[in-house]
Amino acid sequence: MNSIDFESLIIIIFVLVDDWYQMEGKALKASSPGAKPEMSDSEVITLVLIMDYLPFPGETQFIGFIRANYGQWFPDLLSQSQFNRRLRKLEPMLETLRRKWVRQLGAENANSFVIDTKPIPVMGYRRSKRHSDFHGSAGYGYCAARKMKYFGYKLVMLSTLKGLPVAYELVSANTDERKSVEGVLETVRNCDIYGDKGFIGQDWQQQIAGSTGNRIWTIHRQNQHHQNSSSLKRLISRVRQRIEGVFHEIQNTGRNPERLLNKTVQGLAVHIAAKIASHTLRLFLRDRFSINVLTFE
Repeated sequence: MNSIDFESLIIIIFVLVDDWYQMEGKALKASSPGAKPEMSDSEVITLVLIMDYLPFPGETQFIGFIRANYGQWFPDLLSQSQFNRRLRKLEPMLETLRRKWVRQLGAENANSFVIDTKPIPVMGYRRSKRHSDFHGSAGYGYCAARKMKYFGYKLVMLSTLKGLPVAYELVSANTDERKSVEGVLETVRNCDIYGDKGFIGQDWQQQIAGSTGNRIWTIHRQNQHHQNSSSLKRLISRVRQRIEGVFHEIQNTGRNPERLLNKTVQGLAVHIAAKIASHTLRLFLRDRFSINVLTFE
């Protein structure tokens, strides 16, 4: 793997984004009245992807850093509020680009996946939620692995065995573990899906098999009559470690998704989308160019 300086990384990402935008992306954009924005969509998407490779807690600090150090590269750089509004409008385009990278990395040929959930707190547990934008959307949840009570959402993620996120969704933290993953399981068919004990349930597994053809594999609880073979236990444990590695990398490189400091549901959703897109790009750069991007100091 090769290291890379920040300036070269900006150029590579902009070329990747703008080439795609000129060939496919701009056709996705609905025409709108008024003057054409001075800062291009390709520049905004490039900055959105780069933002996760710098350890700034929020957009204000990131925009200030770019303005102070790379203002000549982005002469029409927007203010933080303008940048955030543009980002929200470009979220569908950003996800389309991410899915193209997923296809190019061969996810369509995969027939085995790992499913898991991650807590995304949005407010203090005891803080009043009545006047929050998250009221009625988020919920109170409990993460058994971390013995943590929180208010917010679950990030549901379906990944390949190589750790490539294929589909994801935000659901309320109080959603049953099995119900929370049903949406992302609809994105694949006739595959083997490996999960933890939260997805145990013969009736539910049969329901998923009937609707999607997907086979759910989990390690059984010790008090269950039927137990997995030792080889299947080892296989499930091995592939489970891979998605734990995905969540670890997502949380510990760039902006921590548990500390995005968003005040609205839409703002949280678009920043989660940007986080997953930048992580997918990190894997794409690693696979296609042998460039290993972690976090710049």
